[in-house]
Amino acid sequence: MGRGEAPWPGVAARRLLLGALLAVTAVTTAACGDSGDQEAGSGTRSARTQPPSPVQACVGAVGYWARHWLAGGEPYGDYQSMGLSNRQYGILREVVAAARVTQRDQGDRAARELIDRQVREACEERYAGGGPSKGPWR
Repeated sequence: MGRGEAPWPGVAARRLLLGALLAVTAVTTAACGDSGDQEAGSGTRSARTQPPSPVQACVGAVGYWARHWLAGGEPYGDYQSMGLSNRQYGILREVVAAARVTQRDQGDRAARELIDRQVREACEERYAGGGPSKGPWR
């Protein structure tokens, strides 16, 4: 074997292929990088999400379980296993009771609209201060 020759057949081809793949990867990475001059919402920058406010979290969780119960779903364990606080569970019970009456009298659509409205109103009222009320389980 002479100087500069590949130690076995195919090594040179593999090195060439590896070099080409690395070049393509480098070009792709550079092309997809953050150029800094993109408009907001263009999809090139990573989104910075904020955690939901207490009102948003309440509306999402209570609304989900209220629609679930109204559709005939069974309660899932206790309120903590559903991911609700005692305050949210109180809202859930009140809203579902009213929605069942509305469902019987006016139909499913009216009951779902009632759930959406009452859950939002109750969560906004009870979370107006942003945090938990007095007491360890509120």
